[in-house]
Amino acid sequence: MGRSNRAGRARPADGPPADATTQDPGGRSHAQGPLVHPVDSGTAELRPDRDRPRGWELFLDGAPQSLVDLDDPAHLGFEYQRRIGHLVDLAAPPGRPIGVLHLGGGALTLARYVAATRPRSRQQVAEIDTALTELVRAQLPLERGWQIRVRGADARSVLERAPEGAADLVIVDVFSGARVPAHCATTEFAALAARALAPGGRLVANIADGSALAFARAQTATLLAVFPEVCLVADPAVLRGKRFGNLVLVAATTPIPIDELGRRVASDSALGRIEHGRGLVDFTAGASPLTDASAVPSPAPPPGVFR
Repeated sequence: MGRSNRAGRARPADGPPADATTQDPGGRSHAQGPLVHPVDSGTAELRPDRDRPRGWELFLDGAPQSLVDLDDPAHLGFEYQRRIGHLVDLAAPPGRPIGVLHLGGGALTLARYVAATRPRSRQQVAEIDTALTELVRAQLPLERGWQIRVRGADARSVLERAPEGAADLVIVDVFSGARVPAHCATTEFAALAARALAPGGRLVANIADGSALAFARAQTATLLAVFPEVCLVADPAVLRGKRFGNLVLVAATTPIPIDELGRRVASDSALGRIEHGRGLVDFTAGASPLTDASAVPSPAPPPGVFR
């Protein structure tokens, strides 16, 4: 779940009937308009991107989820995905293959980015909505040769079975509706991710919050209880509680390249701020880590936030 870099683009579903899925895979033109289709988690809609001839934006129950450009899989149109893209870029020297475990798949935008920028990378994706995956594969097909394996299973169950020490990156972008589920927001979940990471690997998690940022503060405290190195990247307005939005958390057992990450975030068109060290501890404001016994889902987005 995220926000594109062009404000006000999200709108209620207004596309063709749900059975309008007979177009040639990957060959839909913008003249054909949006495509609306029921999936396991609700209603998915693919809307044409107004600036890219083969760009499509995925919405789930009206919430913007991701954007895919079939002509340019390295294009990341959402702020939070560009920030995660910076962590992909910093995971190893340019072009070197890496191992990535994606928890949450959606339109497979980030998996496409890894495959395009780091050929021969080994990627596994956990996406519980198998109907959504089928829709994405049919309408936004992956390129041949990409080593992307998608499993139709709950993210945490896949993480529990992940090989120990095999992933250079664990990317967590798990939403049930527009909320992060409680069982993917605990110290036990973070410990499983730490176990799956190779030496020097990093956990990167996308969450959403607003107002007092109680969930974001608790998530920060949760990761600090498991990892010695944690930082947070978000729009300054989100960090001030002025609007609901995405926050990207990064956790590792080795130092995070804060200076280089900061330079890349500063080069983005959207404003971004990094909290780390003392500033991040202050951000938690005494929040306690969440456990399987105490966790709650992230807050629901305010009404109209995607309009």
